[in-house]
Amino acid sequence: MSEVELVRPLLTTPLHAAHVAAGARMTPFAGYDMPVQYRDGVLKEHLWTREHAGIFDVSHMGPAFLTLNERSDDHEADHRAVSAIVETLVTGDIAGLKPGQLRYTLLLNDQGGMIDDLMIGRPVWENRQGMLYIVVNAATKDGDFALIEQAAAGKATLTRADDRALIAIQGPEAAAVLAGILPESAELGFMQHRRIDHDGHAFVVSRSGYTGEDGFEVLVPRPIAEAFWNDLLADERVRPIGLGARDSLRLEAGLPLYGHDADETVSPIEANLAFAVSKKRLKAGDIPGAARIARELAGDLTRVRVGLKVLQGAPAREGAEIADASGAIVGRVTSGGFAPSLPGPIAMGFVPPALSALGTALNVIVRGKPQAAEVVALPFVPHRYIRKS
Repeated sequence: MSEVELVRPLLTTPLHAAHVAAGARMTPFAGYDMPVQYRDGVLKEHLWTREHAGIFDVSHMGPAFLTLNERSDDHEADHRAVSAIVETLVTGDIAGLKPGQLRYTLLLNDQGGMIDDLMIGRPVWENRQGMLYIVVNAATKDGDFALIEQAAAGKATLTRADDRALIAIQGPEAAAVLAGILPESAELGFMQHRRIDHDGHAFVVSRSGYTGEDGFEVLVPRPIAEAFWNDLLADERVRPIGLGARDSLRLEAGLPLYGHDADETVSPIEANLAFAVSKKRLKAGDIPGAARIARELAGDLTRVRVGLKVLQGAPAREGAEIADASGAIVGRVTSGGFAPSLPGPIAMGFVPPALSALGTALNVIVRGKPQAAEVVALPFVPHRYIRKS
């Protein structure tokens, strides 16, 4: 059998035909044929999202529902029971979620390394308690789902929803646009979600995203996906945005990209994601790799993720070495590029804790030449989330 025959064909999302019709430049990503940019190009798409509203096809991600096999009349007990299943795998306090609340959390191996980062939400409705809404990353979803199913065996059922469309609408005008189609979405605050019925179909709408802007992610049944996408585009405040601008937006927002800024060797503390670790659960020692995480929180760690402003020269891309003032190599860039909103080159990478203080002078090695950089606060561009009680 030839290598060509062994290559798996790319998967497509329910919106693939719409992207092609719109003239998108398509590229392989996480096993899918995805739009990297449209006719406007990455720079204009990026700035449009910061100023107005952009929509992104993120259907390659891994949405799913985990539901207890046997639910009772005690809704709180049912939520605690389904939470106990996933808490064997993640860092967050899932049992403590309020109805309708989402939580960013981390899936860890036994050594405290990150297998993935993900969202977990508790439904708002009483008749949906004992269920969790889960969204994992595209490239890791099969492995993630296998781990969850193993933990849930005999107790709960995982139902994948990655045959549907997942559409993100992001930007300062996103809320007004979406409320014109789904009025109930206006009731949501950042990191809240709910089911909303529209045109005879059930949508799952969360106020969240990956750009640092206010926005939403909407899980849409496949039969209505393209029509809903076109309804959004009918608003003059909205343009389609590809993966290129999604990456530059998340970089400006200081958000890690799994497989680049985190992997199974990187702990939550090294990744500068300690906020995603439940203090209560860590104290109880029931988080995978709890001993390592506690040790690193106490200061025993060798590297930490930082933001870097490149003061001169070209952008430092992933893999570029980071050097201290004496020229010694002390780390490497994990994400980097040009930041259209600033404008200028920025990067994220790992350095020793002693070199992580704001204002620390470093160099990034680009094409064999050192370029001045300094450690700056994350995010590079302030987040503009809308929170509600």
